[in-house]
Order: sequence, then structure tokens, then C-alpha cells
Amino acid sequence: MPPNLRIALRFLTARKRSMLMSLAGIVFGVGFFIVTQAQTSGFENFFIRTILGTNGALRVENPLRPAAAGARSPSDGNIQEPARVAAALRQFGNVAGVSQILQAGVNLVGATAALPGRVCGVDLDDHLAVTDLARQILRGDLEDYRRTPNGALVGNVLANWLQVGVGDSFAIEIHGQTRRYRVCAIYETGIRDIDKERVYLHLDEARSLLQRPGATSFIQVSLFDPDRAPEDAAQIQAVIQHAVSSWQLREKTWLEVFRALRFSSALTVSTIILVAGLGMFNTLAMLVLEKTKEIAILRSMGYTRRDISGIFLWQGALVLVGGAVLGSLFGAAATWGVSRLPIRIRGIFSTDSFVVTWSPWHYLAAVGAAAAVVLVASYLPARRAARLEPGEVIRGNAQ
Repeated sequence: MPPNLRIALRFLTARKRSMLMSLAGIVFGVGFFIVTQAQTSGFENFFIRTILGTNGALRVENPLRPAAAGARSPSDGNIQEPARVAAALRQFGNVAGVSQILQAGVNLVGATAALPGRVCGVDLDDHLAVTDLARQILRGDLEDYRRTPNGALVGNVLANWLQVGVGDSFAIEIHGQTRRYRVCAIYETGIRDIDKERVYLHLDEARSLLQRPGATSFIQVSLFDPDRAPEDAAQIQAVIQHAVSSWQLREKTWLEVFRALRFSSALTVSTIILVAGLGMFNTLAMLVLEKTKEIAILRSMGYTRRDISGIFLWQGALVLVGGAVLGSLFGAAATWGVSRLPIRIRGIFSTDSFVVTWSPWHYLAAVGAAAAVVLVASYLPARRAARLEPGEVIRGNAQ
């Protein structure tokens, strides 16, 4: 063991209680930092997966029209030649799936209630390729829906309001006509705004019901790498001359909310580390005052200023290493425990437990924050200790 490290350990034991309090602060600060980041990142990633599994990574809408200044803006109406547009989309390397969707507002009439809703006409196989609909089915069977021309998929909130279940029928009213459909399955996306109004019909049936043969309101696209959605949206829009929006643009508000929550939680929990650093600074500063004679003796024995400052920096390093290791273990255990806690959330996504993300970056960020605080808390007392001169200590003039 290096002499400087041995002396640092001896000095640490001189104020054992104070150092243990500082160590505990670092442990809890690092641990809580990891837990809060795992939670906020977990909910954000779960929200993103829900959005991608429901609304897709890209949405292709109206064709562009020339604007007066030379730029192009979206026009009103349906996608022109949707089959050709869908075929062109499949040629892009990052495109994983393409689904044509026809949607319109309708009136829904159930056993005891009539409500406004939204019909979405889809080709089932294409839509399963761009969404998580197969995993969102609560009751019923998609194969039954596939075999039933007048079959429908109904959101669970809407089904409760209409008081219909699998096998029951309900009516859709539009353009002065009424058609009845059978509930083949009930789904839950976790996004209440979708689950309370959206009814899936076969695309050909929706076109017949809405009297819009061959029409497509928009095309939903899934990507192999959703993070590339903004770049792909710009490239696809330039090629096919239709308005294309990425999921990051559509959900910008919620993404900003999650980022703000993640930063706010990190800033709040970092105060624990800061308080522990202040306690360490106070402890080391008092230690310098108590050990002036010992420091003078070391200087007289040939220890340089660098050696003296190294002794006090070693004390900070020892507390930091202990706090980082124990704090990381505490953070991992707490994250695992939190992930097992039951909680029912229904709103912008659906979950019955806390969602966490396991990422090494959370641990690196927590240890980095602790290292910055401990470095400052150790450096100032170490610098003061290094400036002590043996002669001044003997004369009693050391400050």
C-alpha cells in the first residue's frame, strides 16, 4: 500500500462518524439518482413503444401542392393513387411495413347508448405489420374478424360505453344509412383517446360504408429504425411528393414533457449528493485544522506539497469509490424493487406496474455527478493543507 494511501486511511479514522455520514449521503444520492432516471426513462420508452405500436413511425397524408413562393404545402383530400404510393414506400430500405387507412367520423349505436366514434378501414395483414394490434387484443379473435365481412374491432372503453361484448352487434350511422356490425374482438392500446372512439373495419367495407371507393385517408408506416424517422420523412416526402410526418414531430409535446421530468428528477436528487459533498468539505476542512502538526512533521520529513494534497485527495477518492459501488448496488436493488410495485395507469399508455429502463448510462451519470462534487469538496481542503509550512506551524502562525 502506498504511504500516502496509508496515511489517508489513518486520517479518515480520525473522524470516522463524519466520514460515514458523508459516505451514506453519496450512497443514497447515487442510488436515488439511478432509480429516478430508470423510472422516468422507463415510462418515456414505454410511451414511445406504445405510440409506435399504435400510430406508427411515419404517417403519409395529402399530396403536396405548389405554393406561391415556390415551396410546397399539403393539399386537402385523400391520398392520390394510394396503391402506387404504398408500393413506392416499400422500396425504401428502412420501411418495415405499410398500411392504408381510411377513417371518418360516424355515429355508433349500441344496446343502450349512441356515441360519436371514428371508423378506421384497414387491411388486417398490412395493419398487423405496422402496429401491435395482435398483442392489444383483450377478448375475441382476430381470425374471427378476418373471416367476418361485417366484423369489427372495438376499443375497450368504447365497448363499455356501448355495453357490447364479443359476439354482440352494434350499428353505424352515416350519410343517412345504418349498417350493423358484429364485435369480433375488443382491444386496448392504453391510449384512451383511441380506445374510446376507434372502430376497425375491413378496408373494402369501410369504403363501401363511407361511399368512398378506392379512397385512403393516410398511410401508416413502420420503420426498422424508428430513430431515423425525421430523416426518412424528409427523404420520402421529397420523393413521393406527399406530406410525411414523423412520430417525433407528432408527439413532440409529450417527448418534451418526459425530457423535462427526467432533467428535473436528476436535478432534485443531485441535491442529496451536493449536501453529502458539503458535509465532506466541512469534515476535511476540520481535519486540516486538527492535523496541522502532523502535516508539519510530514513536510519536515521530506513530503512535498503534492504529497500532502494527495493524502487529502485520497480520502475523497476512498469515500467516492465506496459511495459509487454501494450506491450503484443500492440503485440496482431499488430499481428492481420498484419495477415489481403494482400501479394502474390508463391515459397516454397502459401499464399495471412501474416501468423501468436498465441502462449503464444512468450509473455513469450518477457516479459522474458524485465524482464532480467529491472532487471539489476534497480539492479545496487538500490545497489548504498543501500550503501549510512547518515553520509557521511551529511558531503557531498557521491559518
